[in-house]
Amino acid sequence: MINYLKNIYHYVLAWAGSILYWFPSREIFVLGVTGTKGKSTTVELINAILEAAGKKTALVSSLRFKIGSQSIKNDTSMTMPGRFFIQKKLREAVNAGCEYFLIEVTSQGILQHRHRFIDFDAALFTNVHPEHIEAHGSFENYRQTKASFFEYVAHKSKKPQKFFLMNEDDPSKSYFVHAVNGSGKVFYFGREHFIDKDLDKMKIADWFLNNFNLENAAAATAFAKARNIDWQAITKVLSKFGGIPGRLEVLKEKPFKVVIDYAHTPDSLEKVYEALSASVRSSKFKVQKLICVLGAAGGGRDKWKRPVMGKIAAHYCKDIILTNEDPYDEKPTSILDQIESGFSENQKSRQGRGSPEAAKIKNQNFNYWKILDRKEAIKKAISLAKAGDIVIITGKGSESWLHMAGGKKIAWDEKRVVEEILRK
Repeated sequence: MINYLKNIYHYVLAWAGSILYWFPSREIFVLGVTGTKGKSTTVELINAILEAAGKKTALVSSLRFKIGSQSIKNDTSMTMPGRFFIQKKLREAVNAGCEYFLIEVTSQGILQHRHRFIDFDAALFTNVHPEHIEAHGSFENYRQTKASFFEYVAHKSKKPQKFFLMNEDDPSKSYFVHAVNGSGKVFYFGREHFIDKDLDKMKIADWFLNNFNLENAAAATAFAKARNIDWQAITKVLSKFGGIPGRLEVLKEKPFKVVIDYAHTPDSLEKVYEALSASVRSSKFKVQKLICVLGAAGGGRDKWKRPVMGKIAAHYCKDIILTNEDPYDEKPTSILDQIESGFSENQKSRQGRGSPEAAKIKNQNFNYWKILDRKEAIKKAISLAKAGDIVIITGKGSESWLHMAGGKKIAWDEKRVVEEILRK
């Protein structure tokens, strides 16, 4: 009964927001991008291509809110904010003369009807991997929630010509195709297709090479082609794109590299480690290792993934520093213990010198430390680095807060913290 009432509550709020701002989505092209990974990068790439083609754009993403040339950082800790906020931004975009409105669509937002009463012109599906399992009950429910957004666009949006973009490499694409059920035009994109058909026609920026962001480039290119955007605008952006804040963002190049990334799921973590490991192996320096700073969010979120992420880190990294991410009301040491459980069960550990929360454990494959203070953990990682090494700090990216117990928030800027440590 409680869930039913919550469902009604969120639905009514979505309806009220559209009434208050009088259905602004009917007056602008609206693209919704959904998926587990790559939403922010894909949205930013599409935005850059549209701007290069002379289009005026607006966007709502986990990184920022943009109306035309005005942009502010998203520090709400919400990728897809509440219904009134979205409708307000849509109205502002229309009033500013924007032609396109780009928005990241999350599974939590879909559950709370934040996409309702928005008339989308297009929907783009990046990929689906296990996430938010506790909130949805199962991976199947999570995937179906994502697919239900495509069903909504296909059958509820009042736009006359709708189209859908599908990642042909993702095993779940059939769920999204079925959700559309022939209502609108479907375009497919994929990493391999992009490499074979488009990559040889352009000089692509180094940021894309040897990493999974080629998939996002493929998605953005497919959208631009579907909108008949000039090829010159596409190649101009992809040849110069330097990435987005907190996504494989390199803060130091030499003598060792320091990188921050938002990766917070096993699949995204492994992709990041794979990409960086390849660059380590190609380094000209003798000392070549990956040093990682790793945590996991609390609040009961996806506890299953903690040991999996620990296992992945143990496979790729020579030195691992476990630390706080967003513990919320969970005991921070318990979260680190669960990550640690993913390490080899046969390892023989010993207590290192120093405080209990700075324990160092050795085995024949890797070393690791537990340092709850995130800044101190980053300091430790950087202190271990030698020429040719890569320090990779994951979990926060460009987020603005550390979420602690009792609803407390601590202002946090990962990039600024790293740069401060490097200066000292």
